[in-house]
Amino acid sequence: MLLEHVNLDLPVQTLHLAFGVLLGLIFGVAAQISRFCLRRSVAGETGADATAAAPWIMALAVAIGGFFVAGQFGLVAVEGHRFMSTGLPVLAIILGGLLFGAGMVLTRGCVSRLTVLSATGNLRAVTVLLVFAVVAHATLKGILATLRVALGTPQVETPIATLADISGLAPALALVLGLIALYVGRRFGALLRDMGLGAVIGLVAVAGWATTSVLLFDEFDPLPVQSAAFTLPWSDTLFWVIASSAIPAGFGTGLVAGVLLGSFVSAALRGELQLQSFESPAQTIRYVSGGALMGVGGVLAGGCTVGAGLSGIATLSLAALLALGAIIFGGIATRQLLEGRGATAAV
Repeated sequence: MLLEHVNLDLPVQTLHLAFGVLLGLIFGVAAQISRFCLRRSVAGETGADATAAAPWIMALAVAIGGFFVAGQFGLVAVEGHRFMSTGLPVLAIILGGLLFGAGMVLTRGCVSRLTVLSATGNLRAVTVLLVFAVVAHATLKGILATLRVALGTPQVETPIATLADISGLAPALALVLGLIALYVGRRFGALLRDMGLGAVIGLVAVAGWATTSVLLFDEFDPLPVQSAAFTLPWSDTLFWVIASSAIPAGFGTGLVAGVLLGSFVSAALRGELQLQSFESPAQTIRYVSGGALMGVGGVLAGGCTVGAGLSGIATLSLAALLALGAIIFGGIATRQLLEGRGATAAV
């Protein structure tokens, strides 16, 4: 246990909150400057954006490689996490991923990107996040929980839970993805600054796993093992805001607060704070619908583009890989459907 080397005078819950804020600050600054967003990478207004994809691929490479190295030194321990289960709720993951992918296109941003934008004055993002948090919480613990359980009950047993069980695959994949990121970035003119910030975001995912699973783990007061994510953290934050006298704030709430603060400070220093709102009732309906889809989808898929797509992929979990694939497919399909109907970004 490494907790004794951190601070014995503070409760474990407080330490989780503090480290969540710290990692959120780093994520917020890096994401605000680089405009880190999977939606823009695979299904932007003009199709896939290679300049956005390169930092995302670099983040994946660093997350996978960093997680592997941390594991070699005993700094991560995720054996009991749901990503390590050999029973895959395939129906829930695929359906959830498709819904989340559709929602992120309708709102022009995944939840992590909208969290960053909300701190810079984007009232559309604020509205979507409120809808997202309410629907996600309803799916986890409220009126939609029955649907979640029904879709998650059928499971497919797999021989392994993670591709990391294949010897040598994780470091090899990290190297290949890193080289791809460098090639794509150089070929399409992605900024080296953004590539570097993508790497920083990848390290945040690794640091989250290390912090909650080893660094701050206390066998006498065990708390959930988690990393950078936005579906459960936003749901927990909503619940904490409503009932803070009954439940304490934890790592996820700290992460959300840190991202908001980091994004705000970064945008303020760069002169990028700007109030923006909806332009029409049709646009409002589109964004609210997208937020609701992401709320349901993020819970069913087991995470968002960061929770499953980055932190989850760091572990090479089959569940996370399936979720990310479904999110990407859902985003691309929705983008093509909107283009076929003549929809525009301003709608």
